[in-house]
Amino acid sequence: MDEAEKLPGDGDIGSVMGFSGFGKKARTFDLEAIFEQTRRTAIERSQRVLEERQKGTEMEEEGESSKSVKPSVPSQRDKPATRVQQSGSSSCDSSDSDSELVGPPVPPQHAAQEDKDELVGPPLPPGYGDNTASSDEDDDDDDDDDDDEADTKDDDDDNPVKKIPDTHEIILQHGTKTVSALGLDPSGARLVTGGYDYDVRFWDFAGMDQALQAFRSLQPCECHQIKTLQYSITGDVLLVVSGNAQAKVLDRDGFNVMECVKGDQYIVDMANTKGHTAMLNCGCWHPKIKEEFMTCSNDGTVRTWDVNSEKKHKSVFKPRSQQGKKVVPTCCTYSRDGKLIAAGCQDGTIQIWDRNMSVHTKFHCRQAHTPGSDTSCLCFSYDGIALASRGGDDTLKIWDIRNFRKPVNEANRLTNYFSMTDCCFSPDDRLVVTGTSVKKEEGNGKLVFFDRASFQKVYEIEVTNASVVRCLWHPKLNQIMVGTGNGLAKVYYDPVKSHRGAKLCVVKSKRKEKHAETLTQDYIITPHALPMFREARQRSTRKQLEKDRLDPKKSHKPEPPVSGPGRGGRVAAHGGTLSSFIVKNIALDKTDDSNPREAILRHAKEASENPYWIAPAYEQTQPEPVFAEESEEDEEADKEPEWKKRKI
Repeated sequence: MDEAEKLPGDGDIGSVMGFSGFGKKARTFDLEAIFEQTRRTAIERSQRVLEERQKGTEMEEEGESSKSVKPSVPSQRDKPATRVQQSGSSSCDSSDSDSELVGPPVPPQHAAQEDKDELVGPPLPPGYGDNTASSDEDDDDDDDDDDDEADTKDDDDDNPVKKIPDTHEIILQHGTKTVSALGLDPSGARLVTGGYDYDVRFWDFAGMDQALQAFRSLQPCECHQIKTLQYSITGDVLLVVSGNAQAKVLDRDGFNVMECVKGDQYIVDMANTKGHTAMLNCGCWHPKIKEEFMTCSNDGTVRTWDVNSEKKHKSVFKPRSQQGKKVVPTCCTYSRDGKLIAAGCQDGTIQIWDRNMSVHTKFHCRQAHTPGSDTSCLCFSYDGIALASRGGDDTLKIWDIRNFRKPVNEANRLTNYFSMTDCCFSPDDRLVVTGTSVKKEEGNGKLVFFDRASFQKVYEIEVTNASVVRCLWHPKLNQIMVGTGNGLAKVYYDPVKSHRGAKLCVVKSKRKEKHAETLTQDYIITPHALPMFREARQRSTRKQLEKDRLDPKKSHKPEPPVSGPGRGGRVAAHGGTLSSFIVKNIALDKTDDSNPREAILRHAKEASENPYWIAPAYEQTQPEPVFAEESEEDEEADKEPEWKKRKI
């Protein structure tokens, strides 16, 4: 617009306000010119596309299909130039309208951005733009980098050792004796440890700080060593297997839920009694049914139980030797699907039953381990095909349950001094882990990792200068828990590969200890305070002592202890017998009652003068007392010699 078309009041307002302009004016658009420009650009683009297609078809007919790509590429790359020209022409058109604006000119970048926004027409094919060539080259470089990273990741995936979380560790001090049981709930939030000191300690990762203190400690089975601790699949209850004959089930906070019944030890057939009659060895929960668990005992049976019926077991499995005799199971476990029950026995056998058929074994290996040694652990792989067994004969063996006659692989010289030394599979089923035992001050206990396929020792961790008894690799946390022979529970983790668990408590600083504050009276000295608020001055004690001396009660000398025979109702030092106690509590009367007449008539005068008990009641009917007078005959009789007196 021209200056003549300005609003009539602009000059007056400018003179009053002190400036001549009020910023940008409103832009006006010619819609017909815009539509016309859009139609032209669309026609030009469509004609160019048709020409390129015709050239391509002609080249294909001539057999130069390989060269047909080359002319199209520069044509695509020439598009930005044509677009710039078109934008230049459009900017010329729009410059007429922009010239009417008041103020500094628009920056070129902003103008170019506006031009791009004003382009109308079909969109460009994907992947083409102003920097098509450079982006293609960058994409090639990025693809190469991605390929390299993918190769390295594949290498890491192929190497299971890289997945072992052992870069960091925390130490939980359970006690001083062997940690013989470890349990972690399915979510990985709470850890329980049990040991030879009869204690069960509860550790909450989310509630602990760097002090790493257990929030609860209890002795659920009194003076019995803890053998096994395991949470159910839901994590709401905890199975406690100890050295007595009765397993217990506790809730998450350690309170008793149920206790298995004890069987009758005088019954010969263990199938006819309601529970175990000897020390328990192992126990575990069913992996699918949350109410069912299993225990094995020195009475030669494996029993399954239901949490809701504690009076009797559900079923009984009786392992037998080759001669059909009773044999003691030392460990037991369920398969991953819960359909099979496996038990390792003292005669070196591993016997597997179908859970629903308790009479005959489904799989049986007679010479799995050395007879007479305690098989300390059985563990099924996550795929349910392999079974790992840790023997008391210092071996670790892998079995294929589809061909159960001989082991697939075997590792020797793995010292084992405990009847509960663990073995377990890694979460990806490619490693087998177990611990080794050492004698006191003869080396360090180790956590040994074997490749499941080749069974080569691929890694080991020196844990501490004591035996490694329990080990547990939690699949959700990707952390390894270890129980040792010197009362420690260690947790190995990796800040990158592990999740939650120990990572939650190591970042919390220790709580400050609350010191007991000594309350002392503060003296406020105010010389100009009112008399009622002044504190009394400390006076001399001499006057007070003089007053106390004049007081007969305060100045009374205490009686000295009685020496010799008692007198005046006080008895001398006495012993601890009943008679001495009675003598002390009864005031002894020293009056002589040798003359009974005088003793009776002693109170006669007082009774006649002041009758109180008998005389007032019988005042009307009481006869006068008449006493016999002493006669001369009596006096003479008394004077007679003894031999003349009449014998009564």
